[in-house]
Amino acid sequence: MGYRILLIDDEDDILEFVKYNLERDDYEVFTASNGAEGLNVALKVKPHLILLDMMMPVLDGIETCKAIRNSPALKNVMVVFLSAVGSEETQLQGYNAGADDYINKPIKMNILRSRVQAILKRIVLTESSQEITIDTEHHLVRKGDQTIILPRKEFALLHLLYSEPGKLFTREEIYRLVWGNIVVGDRTIDVHIRKLRQKIGDNHIVTVKGLGYKFEHAGESQDAPDNAASTDTAEVVETTATTEA
Repeated sequence: MGYRILLIDDEDDILEFVKYNLERDDYEVFTASNGAEGLNVALKVKPHLILLDMMMPVLDGIETCKAIRNSPALKNVMVVFLSAVGSEETQLQGYNAGADDYINKPIKMNILRSRVQAILKRIVLTESSQEITIDTEHHLVRKGDQTIILPRKEFALLHLLYSEPGKLFTREEIYRLVWGNIVVGDRTIDVHIRKLRQKIGDNHIVTVKGLGYKFEHAGESQDAPDNAASTDTAEVVETTATTEA
């Protein structure tokens, strides 16, 4: 897996030194010289890990970390503070802002590389436990070590989306490819999507408002699922949708 790391620091020497060493470990490294620039870069490249200086101009590390944690697109990014201020109070500020770890400056490269490796292993464990696989031969869905048995139409819908991750399927395509010539209610897809999300989690099926749905593997989704079918409307259609499943 090619990990992306974003380094945010206002010292050019540190940017060059850390970038050089992490790239030797085959990480893809991006840099920014202040918090505001770092947020813009983070939203573009979606890093797995952000190494964040505490004291910077424009937007300091604490405020930058808070902004990262408040961004739906960056909510799963790991954040590690780099700071020359190693007091307990300063470290607590960092953790309270949402940091996952804290490394003191001056940076000891062997320590930093080991900590980075350990943190990225945690990401792999988290993503693998949420990963979805489909066994078409036995009509089963697996989420990590969990086996999920789905009704026929739910399985067909998930299999369609899963077959081309990242591809947007319009509602018209889904009706045609899953239900064929069968006439179903307008909210049937919404009900089936809601049930799938309840069973496999909210972070795999992404709603593209007004267009349709797409499937994304764990860690790839940038959009929050849209619970478009309100509870009241969905329940009215659920009786019809259940008979079709």
